Amino acid sequence: MSFLVAKGRTEEAGELARGYDVELPAAASGRQAGADRWNALVSLFRGGEWVQTLLYWLASFGGLLLVYGVATWLPTLMRGEGYELGSALTFVVLFNLGGIVGMLVAGRVSDRFGAPRISSIWFALTAVGVFLLSVHMPLSLTFTVVFLTGVFLNSAQTMIYATVSIRSTPDSRATAVGWTSGMGRFGAVFGPWLGGQLLAANHGDWGFTAFALAGLSSMVFIGIAALRSSRQARLARRGRTRRLPLGSSSGPA
Repeated sequence: MSFLVAKGRTEEAGELARGYDVELPAAASGRQAGADRWNALVSLFRGGEWVQTLLYWLASFGGLLLVYGVATWLPTLMRGEGYELGSALTFVVLFNLGGIVGMLVAGRVSDRFGAPRISSIWFALTAVGVFLLSVHMPLSLTFTVVFLTGVFLNSAQTMIYATVSIRSTPDSRATAVGWTSGMGRFGAVFGPWLGGQLLAANHGDWGFTAFALAGLSSMVFIGIAALRSSRQARLARRGRTRRLPLGSSSGPA
């Protein structure tokens, strides 16, 4: 509803508010409803917001590099580790099944602990899982690691979008999420290219290490962005608290 109000679609927002018996959000002051898309994009770089925006973009880049790099080259990399073709193809199936489970689990967990925290932790666990795949383990243990890596990796990237949505203002939320996803797509192109270059140079054993480093970088970027947002929110609340006595003095004697 906040998005609809910010875009000037107050009638639609009003229908939703009446349908769910909730209060209609007020339009943001100091900004015209339905502002054009370029103003929304520029707002992502005003003041100190450009740092936050770049952190989200870099986290998304590393996340999709990891997602598409691993998904593309997992069978080839696993065969390089000595596994048979049938087992290598099974890894892809388990990886994607883990992604389905991960989406369901991450949504519930992030509701309780917050999307920024879960995204950062999930990327750390993904990096550990991807690195472990470079170690030849018993087949059953490898199946488990691949499945858990799929659980954490796919949902970690989705939690970036949830974090951006939470931390953005209503009038720039759609633009912020869209551009974060778009910048991440460069990583989706670079990841398979990087894996192919390493394999072509007979350095396939470095593939899992490179992808694990991408996961660690996304963990760092989303973690810093979350800490910055939390600090700004605390400062804003502190400022409102300091101004509260001035407003409360106007009450009845």
